[in-house]
Amino acid sequence: MTIEDRGEAYVITHALAKHTLSDLRSVETEQVEFRKGLVKLGRIAGYEIIDGRMETEYVSVQTPLEETMGERVKGLDDVVIINVLRAATPFVEGLLKAFPRARQGVISASRDEAAGRDEDGTFPITVDYVKLPEIHEEDTVIVADPMLATGSTMCAVLDHVLEGAPEPDNLFVLSAVSAPEGLVRVDEEVPEADLLTVAIDEELDDDGFIVPGLGDAGDRAFRTT
Repeated sequence: MTIEDRGEAYVITHALAKHTLSDLRSVETEQVEFRKGLVKLGRIAGYEIIDGRMETEYVSVQTPLEETMGERVKGLDDVVIINVLRAATPFVEGLLKAFPRARQGVISASRDEAAGRDEDGTFPITVDYVKLPEIHEEDTVIVADPMLATGSTMCAVLDHVLEGAPEPDNLFVLSAVSAPEGLVRVDEEVPEADLLTVAIDEELDDDGFIVPGLGDAGDRAFRTT
């Protein structure tokens, strides 16, 4: 098993995930390779969710020679992936390679960095666009955002995802890099969510950025500043 329970979060310890994250962290990794890295990391994370958290069932399979027993993953048609624009777009592209039949939702949410952090260390959040599929109890819901910093954006997103919807069987908050402060906040505000990440970094700096982190994932993926 390459998902470890670290108390504050579940951490994907797959060797290729750690290798890919190291490439993403490097300042020498340029836009195209950065985007490809996020896609690869999303695919790996998707496979780890399947292997670690989804059940299988025995099925009868007819080979060219005879009938035999095989196994199939249950619930692959009951997956919802929420794309937190914009940095999560290549991350979600990778997830869709693991869950090609997933229903997809999009939420455009961003923190107001000009306003600065509140006394509790969070940022005011602006949500500009929400388009979500219907969520059912039997679903596995994956809310993807490469960076979980203060948790301000993710908590705002989860409010929209869960508003008026039944609690799904599995609810994952998936990130590449997380800060301890953000993990604590999301866990306290949305305890039903399982926090899944590839790395828990040391801290947030005074501006609310993850250290050592990997920079602004959106800017690096889309060549903006």
